[in-house]
Amino acid sequence: MNIKTDSPVNKYYVQTLCMIFFPGEKFGEREDENPDTPSLYLKTEKNEEGIGAYAEIKLGDKCCSAERFAPFSSDFSEERTMKIAVGAAILAVGGELMGYRPSWGMLIGVRPSKVATEMLNMGMSKTKVKKTLVSDYLVIPKKAALAVDVALNEKRISGSVGTRDCSVYVSIPFCPTRCTYCSFVSYTSKRLLDLIPQYLDRLLCDIEANFKVIKELGLNVKTVYIGGGTPTILNAEQLKRLLAKIASLTDVSALAEYTLESGRPDTITAEKFAIAREYGVTRVSVNPQTLCDEVLSGIGRSHTVEQFFEAYDIAKASGIKTVNVDLIAGLPGDNFKVFSSSYDRILQLRPENITVHTFCVKKSAEMLRINSHIYSIKGGDAGKCVDYSQIKAIHNGYLPYYMYRQKNTVGNYENVGFSLEGHEGLYNIYMMEELHSIFAAGAGAVTKLVDNTGNKIGGKSIERLFNQKYPYEYLKEDRSSDFREAAIKFYTEHSLL
Repeated sequence: MNIKTDSPVNKYYVQTLCMIFFPGEKFGEREDENPDTPSLYLKTEKNEEGIGAYAEIKLGDKCCSAERFAPFSSDFSEERTMKIAVGAAILAVGGELMGYRPSWGMLIGVRPSKVATEMLNMGMSKTKVKKTLVSDYLVIPKKAALAVDVALNEKRISGSVGTRDCSVYVSIPFCPTRCTYCSFVSYTSKRLLDLIPQYLDRLLCDIEANFKVIKELGLNVKTVYIGGGTPTILNAEQLKRLLAKIASLTDVSALAEYTLESGRPDTITAEKFAIAREYGVTRVSVNPQTLCDEVLSGIGRSHTVEQFFEAYDIAKASGIKTVNVDLIAGLPGDNFKVFSSSYDRILQLRPENITVHTFCVKKSAEMLRINSHIYSIKGGDAGKCVDYSQIKAIHNGYLPYYMYRQKNTVGNYENVGFSLEGHEGLYNIYMMEELHSIFAAGAGAVTKLVDNTGNKIGGKSIERLFNQKYPYEYLKEDRSSDFREAAIKFYTEHSLL
C-alpha cells in the first residue's frame, strides 16, 4: 500500500490503521502502477480550536475521501488529539470504501484496554471512560464495556506489584508438529529435535545466570513461566532436570504463580504432571484450540479431541491448582456451530482459566503460502464466536482479566483470558501491562527491563534485551555476561538499586 502524508503524525500509527482495512499489506511511498494497490493521502492542519485531518484512499477506479476534526481537550495531549482526528478520518474513508465498521474503532495497539486504564487513572468514572471510547475512539459499546472491565480487573490484580518485583520466562522452542498458522520460532523436524539435550544443558546455565543477576539486584521473583513452543515436549527426565534447577535457585513455594505451558495434549503424561506438581508448578495449559478432529487436522495439529480429554483428566488428577484451556475462534473450516459446541463442552469441564484467541495468520506461516487470500477483515463467523464466548463466560462465573490483540487477526477481534476468581494468570498481566521486569532465558526469549516507579529517564522506562532467535544460534553464543552488564546499568541509571 502506498502512503503519502502531509502530517507529523506517527507513520506506524497510520500504517496500522490501514491494516484494519487492508490486512497483510506491505507499505511504501513510491507510486505503484498496479491498480489493485491501494493508496492513501493524509493531511492534517492545526488551529487554535483543534486538529483537522483529511484522508483519501484510492483503490482501482474507486476513490473515497473524508475530513474529521478533533477539538483540543484538557483530557488529551496534542499528540493524542491528532491521533484521534487522523483515526476518525481514516476509519471514515476506509469504512466507506470497504463497507466495514471495525468494532475496536481506532484502538490499533496490542493492548486495547490500555487507553481505558489511562483514563481511569486520570480519575474518570467508569461510565465516562466507556462514553469516551465510543464517542472519541469510535469503539462499539460492547467492546468499550469489555475494555473497561478488563482494565478494572487488571488494576485490582496488579495492585500488589512492587518496585522490586520481577518474573522469569523460560523458552522451550520445540513442538511435535508445527501448526499451519504459526510463525513462532519452534522446531519440529527430527534433526532439530535432536538438539533438545544440548539445548537443555545450555538453557540451565542461562537460567542460573539470570537468577544470579536477580539476586545481585536484590529483586523478588513473583512468577515463573515456562513457555514455548511446547515445554512438555521434554521427556520426564528432562523436565525434572529443568524444574529441579529452578527449584535450586529460588523458593518455588513463595512464588505467586508458576506456569508450565504444556499446550499440546499429545505431549502430556501423568508422570510429567506429577513431576510438575512435585516441583511447585501451580498452573498448566492444556490447549485443544478446537474440539473438532477435522479442523484440528486442517491446521496441522497432531492430536485428537479424545487425546485432549485424556490430557485434561491427567491435569485435573495431578492436583495442580490452575488449569487453562485455549480455544481459537475463526479457524479455517470452523464455524459458529462447531465453535459454540466446543466452547460449551469446555465450560462443562469448568477449567479455572479459559483463553479465547481470534485466528491470526502470521506473515511467515505455511498457511499463508498455500492461500494468500486467507486474511479476512470481516471475519465470517468469528465475531459471533467471540461474542458468544464472552457472554457465556460471564454467565458461568468467569471474569475477563486480560486482553490483547494481534495484527491481521480475522475481523480485527481480540484475545481474552477468562478466569474463576483467584485463578487469574498473573504472569500474563505482568508481561502484557509491562508492570515489572521479565528476565528471559532461551532461544527467541526477550528480557524486558522495566522501571515501574514512574521516574522515567528521557521518557524511556523499558529496555529490551534479545536472545538469539534460533536454537542453533543460541547454542553458539553465550550473552549472559552482556545481559548482566545491561541489567545492572539499567537498574543503576534508573536509581532502582
